Amino acid sequence: MERYIAIDNVCAWPNLTLMPDGSIIATVFNQPTHGGWEGEAECWASEDDGRTWLRRGVPAPHEPGTNRMNVAAGLARDGSLIVLVSGWDSRPPAGEHAGLGDAECLSPLTCRSGDGGRTWERAESIKVPRSGRERIIPFGDICSLSDGGLGVCIYRSGPMTEGNTSDFYCSSDDGRSWEPRGTIGEKNYNETTPVVLSDGRLLAAARTGDDQHLQLFGSSNDGVTWEDHGPVTLGFQHPGHLLLLQDGRLLLTYGIRNKAYSGTSGSGTRIDSFRGIGARISDNRGQTWSPPTLLVHLEGTNDGGYPSTVQAGDGTLVTAYYSDGVSSHHRYHMGVVRWRHDD
Repeated sequence: MERYIAIDNVCAWPNLTLMPDGSIIATVFNQPTHGGWEGEAECWASEDDGRTWLRRGVPAPHEPGTNRMNVAAGLARDGSLIVLVSGWDSRPPAGEHAGLGDAECLSPLTCRSGDGGRTWERAESIKVPRSGRERIIPFGDICSLSDGGLGVCIYRSGPMTEGNTSDFYCSSDDGRSWEPRGTIGEKNYNETTPVVLSDGRLLAAARTGDDQHLQLFGSSNDGVTWEDHGPVTLGFQHPGHLLLLQDGRLLLTYGIRNKAYSGTSGSGTRIDSFRGIGARISDNRGQTWSPPTLLVHLEGTNDGGYPSTVQAGDGTLVTAYYSDGVSSHHRYHMGVVRWRHDD
């Protein structure tokens, strides 16, 4: 196992895309804050299976007083890189932190690059609900569907929604425009990521709003309707990423944000935060899962998680995540761990 500080001084929330040439693109938020000031999503590339990274381009530059930080990403069928990106207004200049409580969500942009993330075309081409007042936030991977289209998860909240609702959007023009196709989960679900199985069926892991565990859903009709398959993590273990491995098994990686109790002798009980990256594997398409494995312990971290994983040609798994600092590195960063599921 190899572990790296891959991109320094960024909050990141990384999304990894394996490109046709074998390089890996990480789409990340480029500021060391949890959305507290201006910034934008950038694309960084690794040509050595996750060991080193270089900045390539910006899918959607931010306007003054805003940020572009919420993304979904993946490949079009022609090999283009697609990034859907929303964000927030009322953002102060860098270094002047403000909460997101009164900010309004920006309409998501569809960004397309035919040269591996270096240059971009942008359009407002995602159909929003009729009220026009709901927050529309993309998350997770863009996937290729069995009907020839592309699919992505977008969650919404607003006047017409009690809590957050996770929807499945589709594109029939190779990622240039997007329309809602079905609802994954209502009222209690936000950051959701999909995967397409070898038989064409869809699975999606959704973060819940109550105890913040991951709930698994499935669809046999390219996202029109969804069935609830139950929880796949405990509370405060979120959000997740699903990857179909080269050997046909299914990998779930997810953030761990649980509390740990310690120091009971002498001074009473102290409550600390236990944070890290967990992993589980299914060899029967998500029906049952292996016991959890602690892939990375984010020691000393107060803010971190959000893993995304790709598999290199030699079978090595490359998992990216973010942290606001660990015991040996006291800044926000995107971390990477290279590992093998058969270790």
